[in-house]
Amino acid sequence: MKKRAVIALGGNALGNTLPEQMIAVKGTSKVIVDLVEAGYDVVVTHGNGPQVGMINNAMAALSRENPKQPNTPLSVCVAMSQAYIGYDLQNAIREELLNRNIKDLAVSTMVTQVRVDEEDPAFQHPTKPIGHFMTEEEAKYAEEHYDYKCVEDSGRGWRRVVASPAPVEIVELEAIKQLVGKQLVICCGGGGIPVVHNGNHLSGASAVIDKDWTSSLLAAEIDADVFIILTAVEKVAVNFGKPDQQWLDDITVEEARQYAAEGQFAAGSMLPKVDAAIKFAESKKGRTAIITLLEKAREGIEGKTGTRIHL
Repeated sequence: MKKRAVIALGGNALGNTLPEQMIAVKGTSKVIVDLVEAGYDVVVTHGNGPQVGMINNAMAALSRENPKQPNTPLSVCVAMSQAYIGYDLQNAIREELLNRNIKDLAVSTMVTQVRVDEEDPAFQHPTKPIGHFMTEEEAKYAEEHYDYKCVEDSGRGWRRVVASPAPVEIVELEAIKQLVGKQLVICCGGGGIPVVHNGNHLSGASAVIDKDWTSSLLAAEIDADVFIILTAVEKVAVNFGKPDQQWLDDITVEEARQYAAEGQFAAGSMLPKVDAAIKFAESKKGRTAIITLLEKAREGIEGKTGTRIHL
């Protein structure tokens, strides 16, 4: 059997606008197909920060222009972003596969729901800013008419904040498992469409799930060998930005957990990535999580660069 790799794309892999994304995915597809050529069955996940914000803004603007048009739930905006990003990614990957004369590997995007716990404490303390900046008057209107929670953001204006609960279950997991090894699958975009159980019905939740947390869960559930988190730095560092800064090459789960406990990783950026890497690496002996740059993915999987975390 081939080894399996889950590759979580960061924002730099997709750009911030439609024109930027169409350019960015061409380079990103080369990195992904490099891993195919290295002998891996590949599953791709991705963020959606700029894209879901753009969609949310557009839908909110439509509802302001037309009072009869209800505001679009955030869960629906996430679903839209999955299809929009998946469309560009799968076309770019397909083209790159054909350019390398790989003709027997289909590419597909799975619109993916991820269940969260409606009792998750994150729902009581929403902290994830999304969407456009507003005046205080606009924020009060949004809170009154759309049931938003808005906060002032560092003197730049007011923004909506939503919860960021932990992923509990990937709803389409069995469908994804059936495709892995037969197709190159793009799934769990933006951390997944957040849903909660209501009997047999799944209801959308106003939340954004961390895509690295969901990707870590996915990697463990499909029995991946490697989980690669692609970000803006080649390696993780301790004492970052200080004279005694140290880049980390190969560390154990215990060492990574100790560094996290010391506060070495920023809560809004590197910490969730390291936490996700730890969660996957400790889930089974022989599993390795790698954090590195997009363009260094193949070197990372070959052990030549990046930060590798394992038991």
